[in-house]
Amino acid sequence: MTKFTNEQIIADIKDHASNSGAQKWSDIYVGISKDPRDRLFNGHGVPEKDYWWIYRQAISAGNAREVEAYFINSLGAKGGGGGGDDTADFVYAYKIGPTTRE
Repeated sequence: MTKFTNEQIIADIKDHASNSGAQKWSDIYVGISKDPRDRLFNGHGVPEKDYWWIYRQAISAGNAREVEAYFINSLGAKGGGGGGDDTADFVYAYKIGPTTRE
């Protein structure tokens, strides 16, 4: 799988979010994980089909944390911040909805 720079991940999530129907960044949840599909679909209850979600693998877990912090602290996205461990090198995002769990 391709690993992305912080700038690429931020641009991809922003571009994808613009098509999500979210009105503000607080309607979006951003997190990090080693297994983003498990976190999205099992942990957060995000529907796999016909729903807005995205994930990208960062260059390192440290880079993933930086991207997560940017969305939460600078843009106001929802997120746990500080989750995951030193193997959590994926950044994921989804639109918060009635069936999702933050």
